[in-house]
Amino acid sequence: MSDIIFRDATRADVPVVIRLLADDALGAARERLEERLPAAYYDAFAAIEADPNNRLLVAEREGRLVGCAQLTFIPGLSLIGMTRAQIEAVRVDSTARGHGIGEALIRHCIALSRAAGCGLVQLTTDKSRVDAHRFYERLGFVGSHLGMKLKF
Repeated sequence: MSDIIFRDATRADVPVVIRLLADDALGAARERLEERLPAAYYDAFAAIEADPNNRLLVAEREGRLVGCAQLTFIPGLSLIGMTRAQIEAVRVDSTARGHGIGEALIRHCIALSRAAGCGLVQLTTDKSRVDAHRFYERLGFVGSHLGMKLKF
């Protein structure tokens, strides 16, 4: 995977990241992949970029974005003041899946989390993404909690 470059996303990367997020049945129903993206995407990117505890990472191969993930560091009082890392919005381009990019991206997020002093890394994945569950388990993640959401 030495041909993969991991870097922080730029504003110019937002349309490609949204395309990656929309590149499956769940994402297609959630995102608005339009010629002119809604301003809310750029507002969200600006908020991520301005927050020192948030990073939107991209994986680049041969000048093309092939993956993305958001990494958030969450300071906390529990577990003796442990900071934890949250990985969200992990996607690999459908034409590039099965080549180790996702694994390299998650391992990169884990390394960044360790370097930031986090004591654990957590993530959520939709219950319907059975292949993703196996992928994360293979990387050492354990389904130890039940995630719940309340949408507004």
